Amino acid sequence: MGFFERLFGARHTNLPDIPFGRYTDAYKTEAQMAAWNRSLALFDEDKHLEAYKAFFTYLRDDHADNVHWKQVDDTIQFEFWQGSQRVTGTATPQKVTAESKVARTTDLNVGFLRRLMEYNYSLKFCRFALDPDNNLAIRFDTLGTDASPLKLLHALRELAIHADKQDDLLIDEFRSLKPVEARQEAAIPEAEKEIKYNYLRQQIDATFALLDKAVPDPNQYPGGYAYLMLSTAFRLDYLLRPEGFLMDTLEKIYGIYFAKNERTNQLKIIALRKEFQKILDRPKEQLFAELYRTRSTFGINPPANHERIVSLIEGELPNMEWHLNQNYLELAMAVPQYIVGNALFQNVPPKPDRELLHLFYQITEPDFFRALGFPTYTTPDGLPNKRPVIQAIRAVVQHNRAVYPRLRPDLNRLDFSSRVLFAKSFLEMIRNLDLSTDN
Repeated sequence: MGFFERLFGARHTNLPDIPFGRYTDAYKTEAQMAAWNRSLALFDEDKHLEAYKAFFTYLRDDHADNVHWKQVDDTIQFEFWQGSQRVTGTATPQKVTAESKVARTTDLNVGFLRRLMEYNYSLKFCRFALDPDNNLAIRFDTLGTDASPLKLLHALRELAIHADKQDDLLIDEFRSLKPVEARQEAAIPEAEKEIKYNYLRQQIDATFALLDKAVPDPNQYPGGYAYLMLSTAFRLDYLLRPEGFLMDTLEKIYGIYFAKNERTNQLKIIALRKEFQKILDRPKEQLFAELYRTRSTFGINPPANHERIVSLIEGELPNMEWHLNQNYLELAMAVPQYIVGNALFQNVPPKPDRELLHLFYQITEPDFFRALGFPTYTTPDGLPNKRPVIQAIRAVVQHNRAVYPRLRPDLNRLDFSSRVLFAKSFLEMIRNLDLSTDN
């Protein structure tokens, strides 16, 4: 039974197949972990080909169908996907090589050549190169004696993530660059794109409206508006799952605010607004082109334990109190929204936390989920609906109880009297969870 079926119940069996959030490889199965241990042991025994096959078994996600390989004589030929990019390579007892073609050029423009030369200095295992057919590629190779599973894991991850990130950015910026081959992506329905595009504009417009309303004055009280803009960026990244320019801009918004420089919070808010405006100014057809399905092998975000989520909640949630007491409800709501978005944007929380954080979005963004075809958790007047919310939380508990036997959320803590008080109480409930795995 899938995640949404668990939340919504068996009666909802025709739910949309729409993924949310960035791909993660943090939730490995027992079979995958056994393959990893087997790979390490086989490599130590100098059984390199067997070690590599076990290694690719560890990487493969059957649900994503992301990794394929075959053995021809004493050579393993492999390929895997990361976003819109395909990585191909060979592995023998003597040598392992891998590459991904990023773009084809018809003009050796000094701009992108210099950028990639400089980019190479930040890479630890790979390098960008130009092949005889004028294809820009990112490559990795190593001798078999040095091709341990651990090194391959780090090297292929670096290659895949940088290939997937740079192809869209380079092709968008330099007109002389074209895709090398048909991209490994799946189109999503135009109706879904339209819903996501409208939600994107509506959320940014609503953020700008609160900034323009200036109650309270952003120059005197910039903190609430920082939460507002960052929570908007995090929410759009998770719910829309964009690629290319849109994904890069949302990441840039995070980077601008948390950069250690001389900018005041007021100046940072102005800078964030400019980035959001770039999204609004981008033609609709270009934003549509950045909404598509992909297969991936490596997640970008590192795993986080429950204590990291607890620390985030305890450190940030009290900052909603002043806005709540002053009846600035939109700015108060931005604080729990920021916490949820930050937790999902920067890290991969434990499964119960991640499922509950996703549930938070389903409860607090009912119009978006309803438009996509999902059942929702609100009453006709927009308040969280107590009975289905509690049922959904219990479904998360039941699904995870085998691994987390002490997972017993205190449902009495939930406050259903308003959207903002529910958000606060929901995060307090998560903060007090016991995710220890011992009985």
